[in-house]
Amino acid sequence: MSPEELVYLGVLAASVPAGFLFRYLSSSAKQTAALFLGLFITVALCHIHTLHSLVTVIGTWIIIKSSWRSASHPELVTNNHLPKPNFYSSMVSLANEVHSFHVEKKRDVSAFAKSPVIGGLSQEPSLYDILSYSYCYVGIMTGPFFRFQTYVDWLEQPRPLALPSWEPCLQRLKMIPVFGAFFLAVNHYFPLSYVRTDEFLDQNFLFRLFYMVAVFFVFRMRFYAAWCGAEAGCISAGLGCYPEKALSKPGGGPTVNYNPDPTGEEKYDFKTIQNIDCYNTDYCVKVRHGMRYWNMTVQWWLHHYIYPNAPFKSYALRAGWTMLISAYWHGLHAGYYLSFLTIPLCIAAESAMESAVRAKLGPGGQNVFDWIHWFLKMRAYDYMCMGFVLLKASDTIDYWSSIYFTMHVVAVGCLLVGRVLKGGRREGRKGEKEQARAEGDWF
Repeated sequence: MSPEELVYLGVLAASVPAGFLFRYLSSSAKQTAALFLGLFITVALCHIHTLHSLVTVIGTWIIIKSSWRSASHPELVTNNHLPKPNFYSSMVSLANEVHSFHVEKKRDVSAFAKSPVIGGLSQEPSLYDILSYSYCYVGIMTGPFFRFQTYVDWLEQPRPLALPSWEPCLQRLKMIPVFGAFFLAVNHYFPLSYVRTDEFLDQNFLFRLFYMVAVFFVFRMRFYAAWCGAEAGCISAGLGCYPEKALSKPGGGPTVNYNPDPTGEEKYDFKTIQNIDCYNTDYCVKVRHGMRYWNMTVQWWLHHYIYPNAPFKSYALRAGWTMLISAYWHGLHAGYYLSFLTIPLCIAAESAMESAVRAKLGPGGQNVFDWIHWFLKMRAYDYMCMGFVLLKASDTIDYWSSIYFTMHVVAVGCLLVGRVLKGGRREGRKGEKEQARAEGDWF
């Protein structure tokens, strides 16, 4: 493991026991301690670059304050013209939460006004509040993303020591040694650096094709371990703990009213900060469903803040725009864009084949179709992962060309076959939209 990975692992490991101590603090002490611990971690790891994030947070506060005062253009706080820092998702979310707060405040003009929005802000956040939220030590390196209101709920928990702690935390930690062992073992025998050598290109086609399977396996084990550890850090601190009947969504939090004061009969969960569903990521059938279970809190963010505000009306263009923003959110490496912009093609291909082929099969045929679909879904993610880890456009294209752009060819072939069997492009596109809406997908 690299020195950076060891430091990263150390911060994750330390955040779990530290979280239990935060349950003993008052609201104000918890806010201050979480801020200074987060700043310490940031300065220790980022050094002078910490100033970039600090300028971004202060700049966002200024933009939000000026937008609040805008009488005719409150939508200014919902656009995406904010700086691109590590805190990008949190700042965009905060701006939207503040905008929603002022919209609801204007509506509350009589005793007959509607009840507040679920999870809506009760007051304007100060600069100190925004800094505290941005630099909160919980998840500062890996996520999960959580809204400002989730952060406020954490600070204001009536009886944090009465909330679940050890059992859900250990439940999330128990698989980390397994993921870590698989990561170290497979990465030892299938190092990514080998892909960039001339010797790799001399290997036979099947070996080169299989290599992406091993690389994606290593990639998954690494993130499974990291995100499970990050979730455990949230759980130990009590962040994102809500009653089960609040029907919380990853990233978004509660969707119905609930009683924040814990009772003996109440059951709680930490779905608000759940960022990975390891089993369903591996064994769901569809490409779009694989995205739903991976980086779940950010998927909520994309669904609420990017996809609805896409500057296109076309379903396909909106999906492509969302993937473009997702790539930009990760960084400026060309491999991110090559990978993310392949996803809409894969989704279009699987939708076309489902409506043109699967819908016409009996139960047995659909079962066979689903197994083939699952196999191709995993190979598609293997393929796209190579761009994500190789980063450079030249390295990504060199690898893809070494396996003859296999998954691009398969996706385009499935799309064409589906269009022909369905009876036209327009009908197929309509079917894709209806299917996505029926399944509740953000695409």
